This record gives sequence, structure tokens and C-alpha cells, in this order.
Amino acid sequence: MNAITAEVVIIGAGPCGLFQVFELGLLGISAHVLDSLKGPGGQCSELYPDKPIYDIPALPVCGAQELVDRLMQQAHPFNPQFHFGAEVTELRRLESGRFHVANSAGTVFDAGAIVIAAGVGSFQPRRIGVEGAEPFEGRRIHYRVKNAAEYLGKRLVIFGGGDSALDWVNEFAGKGTPVTHVHRRAEFRAAPASVQRMRELEAAGRVRHIQGLAQSLMLDGAPDSAGLRGVHVKGADGTVHAIEADHLFAFFGLHPKLGPIAEWGIELEKKALRVDTEKFETSVPGIFAVGDINSYPGKKKLILSGFHEAALAAFAIQHHLYPQKKQFLQYTTTSPVMHKRLGVSGT
Repeated sequence: MNAITAEVVIIGAGPCGLFQVFELGLLGISAHVLDSLKGPGGQCSELYPDKPIYDIPALPVCGAQELVDRLMQQAHPFNPQFHFGAEVTELRRLESGRFHVANSAGTVFDAGAIVIAAGVGSFQPRRIGVEGAEPFEGRRIHYRVKNAAEYLGKRLVIFGGGDSALDWVNEFAGKGTPVTHVHRRAEFRAAPASVQRMRELEAAGRVRHIQGLAQSLMLDGAPDSAGLRGVHVKGADGTVHAIEADHLFAFFGLHPKLGPIAEWGIELEKKALRVDTEKFETSVPGIFAVGDINSYPGKKKLILSGFHEAALAAFAIQHHLYPQKKQFLQYTTTSPVMHKRLGVSGT
């Protein structure tokens, strides 16, 4: 297969990868964006699309999926080329200084620069861990909430003691949906205010809370055609509770893996890519990293920090690709060149 020639290949279509498209576009640089997921958004879309985010500048509150949609709209004038549903399997620097990139779909790229914006790497949710669960995953057993409205009024069992679990317990129970919450310990990892709210809902009889673990599924019919009726939960005191449910949600966190990234010869630091804070370039010239995948002194894993990293990386990438070109800082409010690139000329 002939390689696709690209100025920049961005690995990862989460918020930082999408904003990288925008920052490169302002400088007149085009990008191809690769992601193993089936669409844009990364963790925001996959794990908590309805969860509110409060620390995006000028947006007092913004849903995670809303943020992704806005970033896609912002990147649209620069016509990024997306390649979804295939993991990047090969990345190596050529003698010319350019890069060979290939994904699991067999698509090959010849790129001038690389930006790795892969979040925590390839990740999978930690599974519920009871026999026979796999056939029901995605139908009756879930590791994320994609459309909360589908589950309102249904009988739900929610496992986990972190923010995601408690957020959804409070969200569903607060709207009158019958919820049983199961957590293996008396202590919680969630914000104290969320735990307090859950306890208030429990006291009001709107949440049933059990300290315990999932023991087995309650099934109807023969094993090869069984329907899920609920779950047996073994309490901390040894009591086994038979809980009838329409849907089970397990929020046990992610099991992150760098995957192929760890094999690309880039210097690592605590399972992240070490970068400088001027260019956000890795140990391999021409490969940059932004967002949760990178590491540097003072690093904070915040979306807004990743946006800042993408802005500085864009200028470094421009210099890497076109070292003879003089760089000027232009403002989107006043620059005719920027207006033309954004498609707002004459406004």
C-alpha cells in the first residue's frame, strides 16, 4: 500500500489531540489524526460523556461530550483527516528524518512530525470479574454510561467507590431511579461531598447501599440462552443478597497500558513520555507529546494544561518542519492570515 504523505500525524483524538489540530491549523499546518476508538473524544466520550467539567476557561460548566463536539467544530476549518478504529502499531524514524507510521488497518503514513496525544495509552475498564459476564457486556453489564436517559426508571446496581460510581449513583437516584450501590470497603475514593449525598439518598430510602462484592449472576434459562435477572452480592458480614436488576454498572477504574508506544524507543518516565517544557518534544527529534501521556517537572494532568502544551508544541512543530521560516506570533482577533485560515475573512 502506498504511504499517505502527511505534514503531521497526531496519535490520539481526545481533547488535546483535537486542540492540537486547531493550533497547527492556525499556523497553516495540516494533520491526520489516528485513534483506536471508533470516534473522537477519548476518555471524555468513552467513559463519562454526560459528566460536567467545570475548569474549561470561559465555560462555567461543559459536558464532556459537549466539549468534544465544540473541539471538533473548532478544528473543522482545517479539514483534519481522521482514521478511527485502528491502533497505531508501527512508528519509526527514517533516515530522511521523516517518520513511518502504520496502523492495524494497514494504513501507512509518511509524516514530517508526530504528536502523541494518547491520554493514558490504550486502556480498558477493569471488569466485573464474575463468571458468565462477558456475553452481557455492552447490553446489560456496562463500564460506562453513554446515554443516561436509557436507564432512567430501570433497576440499577452500581459497583465502585470512586467518583464515577458515586456520581452516577447520585444522578440516577436523584431522579427517582431505583439504585443499589455496592462497594467492597467502608472507605471511598470519591469526593466527600459525593459520599455525603449518597448517604442522604440512602437515609431517604432512595439508595440501597451494600458493603460487599459481586459473587455471581442471577440467570434465567439454559446457560447458552440465559437472560440476566440480577446479581448475587456477598456482603462484608457474609450475607448473600439476591438483587434483581435490569442493568449492572461497574466503575472500577481503568487498566492503562502504553501498548505499542512503549516499543517505539522513546524515553519513558513513570510510564509516560518525558518531554521538555519549551517544545514538548520527546527524546526523539520530531516526536512531540501532549496531554496525559507526557511527563515533565510540575506536570498536572488537566485538560487545560494539555491545551497549553498543544499551543507551544505547534510552534515547535512548525520550526521542525520549516526551520528556515521566520515565526511570528499572530493573534486570531486581528490577523488577516488567521482569519483566512479560520474561514472568517471579512467579518
